[in-house]
Amino acid sequence: MRSEALVSLSQLVAQGEGLHLEFKRKASHPDKIVREMIAFANTEGGSLLVGVDDKGSLPGVKYPREELHVIAEAVKQYARPLFHFTETTVAVAADRFVVRLDVPISPKRPHYFKPREGPPESYVRHKDMSVQASAEMCEIIRRTRQGKDIRFAFGEHEKALMQYLETHDTITLAGFRQLAGLSRFQAARKLVLLVLGDVLKITPTEKGDLYSRR
Repeated sequence: MRSEALVSLSQLVAQGEGLHLEFKRKASHPDKIVREMIAFANTEGGSLLVGVDDKGSLPGVKYPREELHVIAEAVKQYARPLFHFTETTVAVAADRFVVRLDVPISPKRPHYFKPREGPPESYVRHKDMSVQASAEMCEIIRRTRQGKDIRFAFGEHEKALMQYLETHDTITLAGFRQLAGLSRFQAARKLVLLVLGDVLKITPTEKGDLYSRR
């Protein structure tokens, strides 16, 4: 008879990967797992399952404590600041287990991945992918968490932007710079404020952020 924990796990896996769920066959690349966990902490939280393949089968891992140790050490090494997560081990066979890591949305977001070399990177979750976050996205995350009132002027540049979006679905930061004749800093600041003011929506993609009307 299947345990209640295994039934619950199977139901979760059946949902497939998405905004709040990620599968990993094993922890052979713990740095990649930390990036996924950071994306969950920065977005809406989620669960990462180690021992589940991309097709949703449950091969499990043989030594779950070792997998957990490797991941916990990687979080300490790479994540800045550290974030909270909980761990659960579910038996899927006599000697096979799935490790479940639950990461809530963090009160300390945005979190960053600090590689051995190079600048820190941040990640957010979009659909079933973890995408590297832009400086603008990190600023939006930080200021949304703080919950302060947002004030901005709706001037000629903002009006030109809204007119553009009446006939186009999205615009990039580079596109807005060209449209408005602004510096990168000026354009980015205006877009960030419009997102925070709930006028625009920001969508992160692997090729850069897309801004659209609410």
